[in-house]
Amino acid sequence: MRIMQLMLSSQNGGAETFFEKLVLALADAGVRQCVVIEPDARREALFADHPNLELHTLRFRGIHEPFGRLRLQLLIRRWRPELLMAWMSRAIKRAPTGHCPIVARLGGYYRLDRFRKADRLIGNTPDIVRYLQQEGIPPQNTQCIANFGEIAQCELSREQARAQLRRELNIPPQHKVLLALGRLHKAKAHDTLIEALAGTANTTLLIAGDGDLRTALEQQIERLQLTGRVHLLGWRRDTGYLFRAADLCVFPSRFEPFGNVVVEAWAQRIPLIAAASAGPAWLIDTEQDALLVPVDDSAALAAAITRLCGDPALAERLAASGYEKFSQHYSREAITAQYLQMFEEVIAGQPADSADASVVEPR
Repeated sequence: MRIMQLMLSSQNGGAETFFEKLVLALADAGVRQCVVIEPDARREALFADHPNLELHTLRFRGIHEPFGRLRLQLLIRRWRPELLMAWMSRAIKRAPTGHCPIVARLGGYYRLDRFRKADRLIGNTPDIVRYLQQEGIPPQNTQCIANFGEIAQCELSREQARAQLRRELNIPPQHKVLLALGRLHKAKAHDTLIEALAGTANTTLLIAGDGDLRTALEQQIERLQLTGRVHLLGWRRDTGYLFRAADLCVFPSRFEPFGNVVVEAWAQRIPLIAAASAGPAWLIDTEQDALLVPVDDSAALAAAITRLCGDPALAERLAASGYEKFSQHYSREAITAQYLQMFEEVIAGQPADSADASVVEPR
């Protein structure tokens, strides 16, 4: 199987992160891939040494646009992929037709004008698949394949990681450590979480992410007199260490089509509280594998945090059930197998299976 992957964003969002994970997972499964990206030193190093990956960097936009399109055409003619997978609007816009089938993966509710030329559209939640079909995409050309979570590596034991983090940030020993991950963007509702923290006792919050709202969040922290209890860590790659060092994960997003943090927390066996936006509400069985609270309800979020911090047995049960669900449905191996089967179907010209094309109501 020869697959070309086209990703033309060098940012660090959820789609870009999952692109990197899936490329490496497919390569580890033996899939030969030609990976086309815009220049990005970190991403180039990530893909550089894998024997199943051939990496090419192309520039687009501005004066580079016509040359980038020409070089992409020549590369496709030389490499002769059996299938091209385009990530996000920038890639599908530039994906040439007439060479091989095209698959596009969507992690949100994007305008579909550019995506209609794809032979298969992959939504990572049933609600996105429902949106695709409502916008006129034939059901046999749509499919739901979720993102997978990964167990990020950390050489430290849980006890060592917790002790080290508390030393680094001067966290009081009696405090429970809450971890939130995501861009500092309105959709992620870090402001609601900070407000909720003010209604709890003996808690410290770590927020791993960066974005335009950093200054506003810093001002909110100062206004609520939470300086020293909230740490804005910036963008972090050592998430395995942060998960291992924290006591629970909180995911307060007010808008979240999927929610990578949910399956990542399950993979790390850490108890989770999430706001009931579309993705988390579909993924989570509340009181079974995590706690769900209403979106933008800081009082309910504070109550859930206090409850979970004070009930170690509940926290342990939620973490164990979440890990079991992750292992069965959202592991690297399970999701990679679904992509491999989908590639084979599209290359063979087969429509999506009726079960995959059907729209499932979120739980």
